[in-house]
Amino acid sequence: MNTTNAHIASVAVATPPVTIDQSEIERLIQLYYKGRLSSRSLSLIKSLHAHPSIRRRSFALERPEELVDEDLDARASRFTRWSVELSAQATSRALERAGLKKDDVAGLVVNTCTGYICPGISTYLIERLGLPQNLHVYDLVGSGCGGAIPNLEVAESLLKRNGGGPVVSVSVEICTATFQMENDLSLLLSNTLFGDGAAAAVLWTKPTGFELVASASRYVPEQREHIRYIHKKGQLHNQLSLKLPDMVRKAAAQVVADVLGPRSLKPGDVKHWALHSGGEKIINAVRDEIGLTEAQVAATRSVLAEHGNMSSPTVWFVLQELEKQGIASGEWCIMVAFGAGLSAHAFLLKKH
Repeated sequence: MNTTNAHIASVAVATPPVTIDQSEIERLIQLYYKGRLSSRSLSLIKSLHAHPSIRRRSFALERPEELVDEDLDARASRFTRWSVELSAQATSRALERAGLKKDDVAGLVVNTCTGYICPGISTYLIERLGLPQNLHVYDLVGSGCGGAIPNLEVAESLLKRNGGGPVVSVSVEICTATFQMENDLSLLLSNTLFGDGAAAAVLWTKPTGFELVASASRYVPEQREHIRYIHKKGQLHNQLSLKLPDMVRKAAAQVVADVLGPRSLKPGDVKHWALHSGGEKIINAVRDEIGLTEAQVAATRSVLAEHGNMSSPTVWFVLQELEKQGIASGEWCIMVAFGAGLSAHAFLLKKH
């Protein structure tokens, strides 16, 4: 068994081609739901979409009106099509950036929470990309917005078990596949916040890229009802509480302490922070609780502004943004994601 620490060789992302400004999204909602929603809901939708923290989002659709009264079979087909398409794009780009070919891949881990297909997305990727058919493959579901980090942990373990053969970690969410519109604050907030996207990271044992140093997770199951999907008439409905910023900030700070403390590190020792872009109030709450500067959450805010919250892939978008800004060799970086459960996850990285 190879004992060399795992490294992230490359990261790549993908978004669907339909990108819509928040003002246009608000106009379309008013157009299609004027007779279905209360005047209070329509007024709230207008004010939420006017908030400057999000400028635009991308959606896995041909036309926005597809979402209105979408047939359940059509929704399942759309999830399958776009989850595979975006995952394939991100994986291909990540392999190319790492200088690897499809035949080099020894393992694949895919996570999602916005749809379910059997067999999983991984098998479609094997077929679509022509990956080796003797791969070690895992499909993970149910981790919500924080799912990229548990995925990364599984991929790291798989890499070591396989003797160091490259492993691809893929996070993909088609949040529009869970779209619902009612006079419900959770749904109104969700329809202001979420977009679609995918990300892929290549792991290898070469001492280049980001070294995976340590990870930690925190689960607060008694707060489950504050952030989760619930089933109504066989469909997923997002359930979000207004108390989330306070809950998330505590869980995020705890998981950061869990991963830094054993290494005698403090938040001030970590220069780069890839925080999940969960929303303006959550970003502010986590920033203040951990004691970060505004500059340290700039990448998180940038991703939120350009893409909204894409659930689990979002933290990879933030890490890629940090890379563009520049991370020097030897500097610490930490990924922090949180979501359904309530759960929070952190992975400490070191740039090589």
